[in-house]
Amino acid sequence: MSTALNAAPAPARPVSSAADAELLIQHLHDVMDALLGTVEEETQLVRSGKLTEVSRLEQSKLDLSRMYVTDTARIRASQQYLAEVTPARLDRLRKRHDEFRAVLQINLTVLATAHAVSESIMRGVSDELARKAQPQAYGASGRAMAPSASGTQPLAVSRVL
Repeated sequence: MSTALNAAPAPARPVSSAADAELLIQHLHDVMDALLGTVEEETQLVRSGKLTEVSRLEQSKLDLSRMYVTDTARIRASQQYLAEVTPARLDRLRKRHDEFRAVLQINLTVLATAHAVSESIMRGVSDELARKAQPQAYGASGRAMAPSASGTQPLAVSRVL
């Protein structure tokens, strides 16, 4: 196993000057704006059913998420210094972050709904295929027999369209 996987992440480097603090806060704002744009685009694509187009956003979203995590770790490590040097900017950042989290929650709700709907559709298709694959026979009671779990074929889906 790689030592990079076993190594603990390096502690976040706190800011040491007012200029560094301003740059960090501005960079985090820029990252949040870019990430929100990507997430909103993803939400619209999922809502419109263009799921194959969502995958092209994956790398950008991953890169922006990494930058976001790095910046927020630095903000956390520098929180006391930032509260002393730029309290107004830190307060605006907190408010902006709350708005950011609300938009992300909407995105997660849309994605969870799409997942639940697609899973329900797949289960319905699978159940219907299993029902049609079973022989239509009657049991000793004169009623149609329920499909057996052992006779059901798994459903295979091709992700290539």
